[in-house]
Amino acid sequence: MNAPVRITITGAAGNIGYALAFRIASGGMLGADTPVELRMLEIPQAVRAAEGTAMELLDGAFPLLRDVVVTDDATAAFDGANMALLVGAMPRKAGMDRSDLLAANGAIFNEQGKAIAENAADDIRALVVGNPANTNAAILRAAAPDVPGERFHALMRLDHNRAVAQLAQRAGVSAGEVSRIHVWGNHSNTQVPDVAHGQIGTKSVRDAIADEAWLDGEFVRTVATRGAAIIDARGASSAASAASAAIDHMRDWALGTREGDWVTIARPSQGEYGIPEGCIAGVPAIARDGEWSVVTGLELAPALRQRIDASVAELQDESAQAAQLGILGA
Repeated sequence: MNAPVRITITGAAGNIGYALAFRIASGGMLGADTPVELRMLEIPQAVRAAEGTAMELLDGAFPLLRDVVVTDDATAAFDGANMALLVGAMPRKAGMDRSDLLAANGAIFNEQGKAIAENAADDIRALVVGNPANTNAAILRAAAPDVPGERFHALMRLDHNRAVAQLAQRAGVSAGEVSRIHVWGNHSNTQVPDVAHGQIGTKSVRDAIADEAWLDGEFVRTVATRGAAIIDARGASSAASAASAAIDHMRDWALGTREGDWVTIARPSQGEYGIPEGCIAGVPAIARDGEWSVVTGLELAPALRQRIDASVAELQDESAQAAQLGILGA
């Protein structure tokens, strides 16, 4: 058995937090040899609901689950945390404009970033799930300047998984046969799914599907607007699929990506592909020995480059607005 890993889940009483907790406790994230300790952070009015989840976790008698603590105190929640999944965020409500949403989330992620900096373990790895995920991750990182920037990620594995699923369904194969797909830019409808280097089995995606109009049109639109389609269909936002994507991301971060494949991550750019340094945008990456490395040297067609630039510009605009509101360093 490995040493126990302490994992913080914020927004733990919500649907995504609920889906995450049981997968983590069962070993679905870190494997059957790694015990876990859960720290579940909620706002005061949701603590009781989170306590109910904790009761269920204990009743599950998971052999790997060593401890569960529910709290509304960020200091206690992040104390000694090795991993953090930051799900809790202010959703956009009727009458709110973008600046209102950024201001509300700025307060949340500033507080949590400071708590991480002051209390988390030295090896902390943080994944922001709550939207707008990329900008919330930038705010979180800015509030913890002494923690290495590469420890702060935004969830774009959901976009990645959606792209893989659409290709697999179209080709009539399992998702495991689709590889080397990624999504550039922001977790929004400006995101850019890229199949140029993708494979389905031993064939390129374009050879396997042989439908350029679908690949360059309906496929891209479906992936980019999947979240809205799910809300329209079920009356609620993605929960189980978002939790599954977060599990995938953290598992790969800890245990490594599949040999010969790459996935999508969003962490502070180091200037790859002309993305401004520090911008948290989706890029293709490989994980080995607990560290991520961006896949470099991929050729970008001019039309693809233009769309990537537009998505990155949206991220820069969000960051500029957050800076004007005083919740993100300029």
